[in-house]
Amino acid sequence: MSEKGKAAAARKPEWLKIRLSTNDAYRHVKSTVRRGALHTVCEEARCPNQHECWGAGTATFMILGDVCTRACGFCAVTSGRPGALDRREPAEVAEAVAALGVRFAVITSVDRDDLEDLGAGAFAETVRVVRERNPGAEVEVLIPDFDGREDLLQIIIDAGPLVIGHNTEVVRRLYPEIRFRHTYERSLGVLRSAARLKKERQVVKSGLMVGLGEEDHEVRELLRDLREAGVEAVTVGQYLRPTPKHHEVVRFVPPETFEEWKEYAESLGFLHVQSGPLVRSSYRAEQITGKIENRVDGKR
Repeated sequence: MSEKGKAAAARKPEWLKIRLSTNDAYRHVKSTVRRGALHTVCEEARCPNQHECWGAGTATFMILGDVCTRACGFCAVTSGRPGALDRREPAEVAEAVAALGVRFAVITSVDRDDLEDLGAGAFAETVRVVRERNPGAEVEVLIPDFDGREDLLQIIIDAGPLVIGHNTEVVRRLYPEIRFRHTYERSLGVLRSAARLKKERQVVKSGLMVGLGEEDHEVRELLRDLREAGVEAVTVGQYLRPTPKHHEVVRFVPPETFEEWKEYAESLGFLHVQSGPLVRSSYRAEQITGKIENRVDGKR
């Protein structure tokens, strides 16, 4: 990219400028997270929707610590050698969900390639404890690829989350450059396996970022690949560079293009689509619940 192009890419357009709000609900979420010494992807990944979601009383919990064994070129989460698992974490997450009155809890994690089961057991335990402590709440998980191991994926599915998410993140061509220790084929394989192994009411979800150098036709190709793999829910959002050390923003995609992708995804038969500049994996995730119920009722 030319220096002029880099300068243009560094300036956020108007549609990416957001108003921050710190209402009572936001402060309640923040104090609850601090009190439990918990990690949220809202903070660790520097999500632009943190104030909106926390202001609505919701948060996405990040478990298995806050140090990732992989180092993707887009991610703000610290990479390195993680410490020991906190055995109190599942109960603390469950208590935080209860304290916040969350009816739709999203749980994600760092990659833990240092663990024998890659963290699947602790992940599943967290889901189970959250559901037991909060019987009226639904749970969405956003999982690592677990090296493509179906036995580990089955552990997560059996824990009973409503939504099983695994993000492809970028188009096929950009994987070698941006996704350390990941492959496009393995991510699709995880999603394909999840769609085959899941229970009837469960839904498989994925997400991708744009603005890292992909072409529009590559985004449509990825959407087709996801749908063919059995994915029913998808998110598409603008990549925002967390620090100068991370991959540069190549372009800011205008809102109308996101709308075109949304219409295209819906034409492919996706049950739930969120596509917009500020959309992230868990953005308004709870909206899928009603669509799942309608789908299940339609089969009766």
